[in-house]
Amino acid sequence: MTLGLILFFILAAVAVISALGILFSRNAVYSALCLIINFGAVAIFYLSLDAPFIAISQVTVYAGAIMVLFLFVIMLLGAEQLRVGQTLVWQQPLAIFLSIILLAEAGYLLFTQRGALAAGGTLQAGAALAATFGSPTTIGSALFNEYLLPFEVTSILLLVAMVGAIVLTKGEKK
Repeated sequence: MTLGLILFFILAAVAVISALGILFSRNAVYSALCLIINFGAVAIFYLSLDAPFIAISQVTVYAGAIMVLFLFVIMLLGAEQLRVGQTLVWQQPLAIFLSIILLAEAGYLLFTQRGALAAGGTLQAGAALAATFGSPTTIGSALFNEYLLPFEVTSILLLVAMVGAIVLTKGEKK
């Protein structure tokens, strides 16, 4: 086993365990902290893929700014303890059924792709990446030249979401 493969397995375990911590924690603050750990593991995955700009963006934007906002809202609303709500009778069986379908699909893809690789391979290895791949200059020029309209639409959607959140949480004046 190479060092990169060992690092991958350790990071994968951290990412999966922190994702399970997000799902099963009854305390919203602990869930948010598990999400920060998950974001950190994903950032290290990006570093291992030689994408340092995306990794630092992951840490800065998600683990930094977004999680600070999440924790601020959690503390502001006093929703640290998640309440057990009433569930409908059909929700749990449907969730179990859909989980079984997802696991069956994942198993099917895993075994059919492994068979394709063993039989001479229909999957080709990717071409070597350019030296400037993932650099801030390349990402910036692609973002503002090729993807300008989706970038602007996303910024408007975020602005509308922020205004909507303010309107919804604003208390009535008496």
